[in-house]
Amino acid sequence: MRRWGNGRTAMADPLDLWRLTWSTAVAGALDQLAGSLPRPDAVTPPEPAEAFDLSGFPVMGRVRLELATMRLLEQREPASPQNAPILIVAPYAVHDAAIADLADGHSIAQALAQAGAGDIALTFWKSATVEMRDYGIDAYLSDLNVAVDDLGGRASLVGLCQGGWLAAVYAARFPHKVAKLVLVGAPIDPGAGESGVTRTLASVPAATISQLIAFSGGRVLGAVSSALWSEALVPEFNAEAALQGEDDPAIVERFDAWNARTVNLPGVFFRQTSEWVFREQRLARGVFPALGRRIRLDDIACPIFVVAAADDEIVTLPQSLAVERLCPKTCVEVRVAPGRHLSQFMGRRTLNVLWPEVARWLALKPSGPRKRSHPAAKRQRAAPFRTIGAP
Repeated sequence: MRRWGNGRTAMADPLDLWRLTWSTAVAGALDQLAGSLPRPDAVTPPEPAEAFDLSGFPVMGRVRLELATMRLLEQREPASPQNAPILIVAPYAVHDAAIADLADGHSIAQALAQAGAGDIALTFWKSATVEMRDYGIDAYLSDLNVAVDDLGGRASLVGLCQGGWLAAVYAARFPHKVAKLVLVGAPIDPGAGESGVTRTLASVPAATISQLIAFSGGRVLGAVSSALWSEALVPEFNAEAALQGEDDPAIVERFDAWNARTVNLPGVFFRQTSEWVFREQRLARGVFPALGRRIRLDDIACPIFVVAAADDEIVTLPQSLAVERLCPKTCVEVRVAPGRHLSQFMGRRTLNVLWPEVARWLALKPSGPRKRSHPAAKRQRAAPFRTIGAP
């Protein structure tokens, strides 16, 4: 039987939870919350379209598709289409998808492109407007499916953090459409071990989340989710840790701007994620609802490459490495890199050392479906678990 959380009794009074968890960090968000409340005597006016500037991205310089939930970005200069296209599935949580293409030397997209992995696209999820408040996980899976179809009907998915569980769900729902799957710092089984996120959610009653969503006009505002996660996980959102010692002030400034730039989430999506993924662990239990079916992770047919960070407090090793146990029908490679959560996506050292290997793995032609050998034998032969930089 799994134990989830740290055993603390949930706080009954939402106001006490409000004061305890968000305190001064959420002071700036309160003004936004108040401004988002629909007035009973007026209809909430449509929100202006958000400005979108691609000039700062090292690689992802063009909009390929404009969908309800995302802009599908692609490279300025397409690569040779020798392999299946690569679709980076960005997280949809606190920050925007620039996490995958932040700056020169701090970009997963750039690392893959320079290694010749193939054509690369990126899901740039949109900040939720009031009109998007009822969008649930299925809406994002549907648009992800449209994106894969537009890329030719089959792609390799690179899922980052919460984009990882979404990519895994998609790969289980549409196994014939996914050539390979890379999961980076992905909470596949939050019940396998504690983290800062699971501890926070353990202290927040579901009724409080519902009140928060109602108070925010059907959404969870980015400033609030940032205060909820970031204040409890300060080391994870530190520029030095994320960028791995970058001393260029311009790049540090770009990181700080990204860290301060948050996205709003639809209330339905936030509630489903917090309940289905984190509290109930439906993905790990094989009862996750996805576009009309209940999927199991062992429905994934493609090879999987797992990247994890040794000191990740947002998604701890047991949560991400559970893929080996939950996907017994396919070959799973595992790499554990020194560093914290964001360094997996932005850290110069990790990008230089680990991601060329990921690119080579993506470019390698699969030999066809094959069953995994006994875990002990596989570890000895292929060394799927190692820490980069270790002697």
